[in-house]
Amino acid sequence: MAAEPDPSAFRENPPTRIPLKIEEALVAAAMAAMALITAANVATRYLTDMSISFTEEYSVVLMVLVALLGTAIATASGRHIKIGYFTDMLSPQGQKVAEMVAMALTIICFGLLVWHGWRLAYDEYRFEVLSSGLGHPNWWYTGWLPVLSAVVVLRALGRFIRLARGGEG
Repeated sequence: MAAEPDPSAFRENPPTRIPLKIEEALVAAAMAAMALITAANVATRYLTDMSISFTEEYSVVLMVLVALLGTAIATASGRHIKIGYFTDMLSPQGQKVAEMVAMALTIICFGLLVWHGWRLAYDEYRFEVLSSGLGHPNWWYTGWLPVLSAVVVLRALGRFIRLARGGEG
């Protein structure tokens, strides 16, 4: 019986030209901000008669930031969702090819998000769309979609190159 690796065990990040610590720090900051917003909302609701529920707008944007930054980290480190049942049947070379195909598809998918996200943010800027809760320009929020999708594309491209050069990825 082969020993299965523990998926919850700590795994070092692969060496990358731009350290993954940047995305990890941004995720931690965004999660801390969400926790503070939520705690402040709960506290003001119970201690006063007013609600600061309009800050939910910030929480939603922070959740999107965390999701996209987490995707960049998972992509660069090879921890993205995989269908191991099928890839485990392949030879090590076949697994590498499957991983490279997955990175190519990731680049295409998030490349489309960069393009369409940019068009969305630009349209919201051009038509001066305001957010419903706070009345801020909506492109302040949607502008992060193409930017962070581009980060995912670059991380996938970096992993693809590392795999093509024969590295672990």
